[in-house]
Amino acid sequence: MKTPFYDIHKSFGAKIVNFHGWEMPLQYSSGIIEEHMNTRTNVSLFDVSHMGRFEVKGPGAYDYLQTLVTNDISKLNDHQALYSPMCYDNGGIIDDLIIYMINREKFLVVVNASCVEKDLEWIVKHSNSVVVENISDKIALLALQGPLSQNVLEKTVAGTNLDQLKPFDLIITNIFGIECMISRTGYTGEDGFEIFFDSSKIDIWDKLIQLGSRFNIKPAGLGARDTLRLEAGLMLYGNDLNENITPLEVPLRWTVKLEKKEFIGKKALITQQVNRKLVGFEVLEKRIARHGNEVLLDGQKIGFVTSGSFSPTLKKSIGFCFVPIDSLPNQLIEIDIGGKLYEAKVSSSTRFYKRK
Repeated sequence: MKTPFYDIHKSFGAKIVNFHGWEMPLQYSSGIIEEHMNTRTNVSLFDVSHMGRFEVKGPGAYDYLQTLVTNDISKLNDHQALYSPMCYDNGGIIDDLIIYMINREKFLVVVNASCVEKDLEWIVKHSNSVVVENISDKIALLALQGPLSQNVLEKTVAGTNLDQLKPFDLIITNIFGIECMISRTGYTGEDGFEIFFDSSKIDIWDKLIQLGSRFNIKPAGLGARDTLRLEAGLMLYGNDLNENITPLEVPLRWTVKLEKKEFIGKKALITQQVNRKLVGFEVLEKRIARHGNEVLLDGQKIGFVTSGSFSPTLKKSIGFCFVPIDSLPNQLIEIDIGGKLYEAKVSSSTRFYKRK
């Protein structure tokens, strides 16, 4: 599968890889580290049209979504968004997603590219009279990320004060004469916006690149997106989250609102005895840990690495791993990388980087 911007990526010299069936840019000619650092210091443009987009609408949409996810959508006003896991009855995470509330009878749900089919099947199965439509092919999605992202975007939305658009707020407006929904969300740890629009209007990409040239805008691919999200402590479904992991075992307890009257997975989560947790770690030697590497303490396996990479911002090897629930910050562990053990240290948080 290809997003509407595939040919544009090729024209920018992108290295294309298969990502869950999508032909996506891993990096452009500038390379992952430069794309990463440009996002941290200037502004980058990401094609994230491989993500799934479902429209959920009808008189019962609000109540339906409230029972579908662990977080509490009663916090939302019109034109606001919410992050939440969606769980099976046993508490295992089906996916983590963002719900955008246009109004109480119309929502947009954005899901991970790897989960579109199973998510849609699950959501439709429980929908009753609510209308659920997969609109992924109809709506394109670009992410403008970095400290200068507002400088670029405010040139396109005359009469709109983006200072008033808070994190997880959204507006419906026009840019370059094209109707868009813009949300202050993203997956990089930087300020940024995600832009939803008709998938036939691909010239928005070129116009944003041209407009952003004075702010050193560059396209960025999946490689930089992965290192950026890891530094920011953002988890990736399929690596750090899956159906055999519950929100209580990872840093998502804040999204589980047990005070809600009912939601799928609540009974299992109330009674779960948590004996492991996902933590951050730093490798103390010059090796990079990867997904699946074993984690050991005193020669005994205690967990495994879920994500790992070199941090371009911090200039060290970082990652996430599962350890016993009683593990403490700064505890020394070992990671098996290529059959050899390397010393690492448990971090105080899964969030390695926080923007100023």
